[in-house]
Amino acid sequence: MTGHLIHLLRQGFPDRPAFDSAVSRALLEAAAAGAVSESLRLFVPGRVLAFGARDTAHPAYPEAAAAARQEGFTPMERLAGGRATVFHEHTLAFAWAIPDPEPRRSIRARFEQLAAVVVAALAGLGVDARVGEVPGEYCPGEHSVNAGGRRKLMGVGQRLVAGAAHVGGVVVVDRADLVNRVLLPVYRCLGYEWDPAATGSVAAEVPATVDTVAEALVAALAARHEVVAASLPPAVLDRAAALAAARPAPG
Repeated sequence: MTGHLIHLLRQGFPDRPAFDSAVSRALLEAAAAGAVSESLRLFVPGRVLAFGARDTAHPAYPEAAAAARQEGFTPMERLAGGRATVFHEHTLAFAWAIPDPEPRRSIRARFEQLAAVVVAALAGLGVDARVGEVPGEYCPGEHSVNAGGRRKLMGVGQRLVAGAAHVGGVVVVDRADLVNRVLLPVYRCLGYEWDPAATGSVAAEVPATVDTVAEALVAALAARHEVVAASLPPAVLDRAAALAAARPAPG
């Protein structure tokens, strides 16, 4: 999984959250079918509250989705990951589609590789970036990236299908308050315990914008792999449109 070609995709669709989510799903399907090679999509999303499978099975899920909408966030179902998490215009979303005939064999290696790229990028900007869960963080995970062991900056999840894996998540560049604002009522509905003080942002640690963090992430990735800029294939966009039409946002 090291030193190979990765196509970098920078297209996002912040005003079309259902379509944006469907693009990641369509890329995973295409990777599994051998129709596309390994790609990393790095983009600025719209305001989305992404629910995990456990959340959508919760009896209070309809109330949680309604609470997200009331705060101005579109409720969506996550392609990968655990508990509900937040995307907004001051974050960077990533979706890594990796063809793999035996995806279960490299689950941990993919998590570690992604976390290492994020740590290297943020450290290069001056952040005391570390891998690991911090006490009280939202959507807790072993491979989260935090600032100084105190505040979560990046969350990541993984989805496996026959023939491919998807590693997806979000880096909070700024406005951690937006994350907490929507999670407070949503997590209250779902009965999750957490500590809003554990929510951080890159800009709270060092001067940063989504552009500077994106540049740092691309540079950290390019230090490990051959990175080539590419565009989303028309077939992937067509499939995403079909998926989005078939799976409207809840709530």
